[in-house]
Amino acid sequence: MPLPTQTAPQYELILPSNKKKVKFRPFFVGEEKILILALETRELSQISRAIKQVLDNCIITRGIKVEELPAFDIEYLFLQIRSKSIGESIELIITCGDDGKTEVPVTIFVDQIKVVVPDNHSSTIDLENGYNIQMKYPSLLQFIENTFELDRTSVANVEKNLKLVSSCIDTVYNTEECWSASDCTEDELLSYIEKLTPHQYKKLEQFFETMPKLSLKLQVKNPNTEIVNDVVLEGLNDFFA
Repeated sequence: MPLPTQTAPQYELILPSNKKKVKFRPFFVGEEKILILALETRELSQISRAIKQVLDNCIITRGIKVEELPAFDIEYLFLQIRSKSIGESIELIITCGDDGKTEVPVTIFVDQIKVVVPDNHSSTIDLENGYNIQMKYPSLLQFIENTFELDRTSVANVEKNLKLVSSCIDTVYNTEECWSASDCTEDELLSYIEKLTPHQYKKLEQFFETMPKLSLKLQVKNPNTEIVNDVVLEGLNDFFA
């Protein structure tokens, strides 16, 4: 006689990017094991793959393709599922900035963490020559694969950045015509980006630099110096615990 099937509670959240409602369940012990093993590697690529696998399992709403969601949607989803699975609080160790060595344990709560959109962020890029580029958000996997660091110190990094930027073009348009990236090859998109001026390319970089992200500001007092440090936690890596 088989053992009874456990029934998990269901919850609902709203995705930050498109405001769609998504139903989900907490993750199970086996799925928690996947996350713990990924965390022990301390490699963001391993952690990201584990998160994708767990999200695929836990999302109940049909039609949600985790691999196509913006990185900040995935981060937000994971934190919400984690809070219903393990608990609403996260224990972290913060290194005080005033001396760079004193570590202070802090407790934060998931409902304090928000997806922040900078005031200067826009997905529409004005090239100032009559043309505009409508950008789409990269997925978390795209970020990991391309390692977008805005680092021009090597040819390899420049190529990675160009590839990521070109892959995030949605449309190019002016007042009369519109060109869809889906109708272009990767090489055509890359060639288009390479023919932009440095000033125009910098505008595309700003799209990535100012993308929405998980963020939490807090103050931590150094017990040795009595100095209060302002700390900003951003992105999934800062909150993964």
